[in-house]
Amino acid sequence: QVQLVESGGGLVQAGGSLRLSCAASRSIFRLNAMGWYRQAPGKQRELVAGISSLGSGGMTNYADFVKGRFTISRDNAKNTVYLQMNSLKPEDTAVYYCNTVGPWGNYWGQGTQVTVSS
Repeated sequence: QVQLVESGGGLVQAGGSLRLSCAASRSIFRLNAMGWYRQAPGKQRELVAGISSLGSGGMTNYADFVKGRFTISRDNAKNTVYLQMNSLKPEDTAVYYCNTVGPWGNYWGQGTQVTVSS
């Protein structure tokens, strides 16, 4: 069993920044990939950014709508993944979820609300 706990969401003005954190309950990064997804009201959940397992080289990928603005990273010693979000736009408003998938299983966090005001 793996628990993922997100934090760092909140209300920010357009153009501002936030950093989301996702703490895993155990050391999974060597085998599991990590990802950040978001879901806005009335829309489907969509991938924002991902990072492959350490064993797979730690490659990152981003949705086109966040390229150049968001950065995914992790601190292996803290079992924590981050999503640095810069130049935020009102359309980035959503609940952001952390996800892990791999040999440790497929798990989701509870989500953290990000609201960007215009």
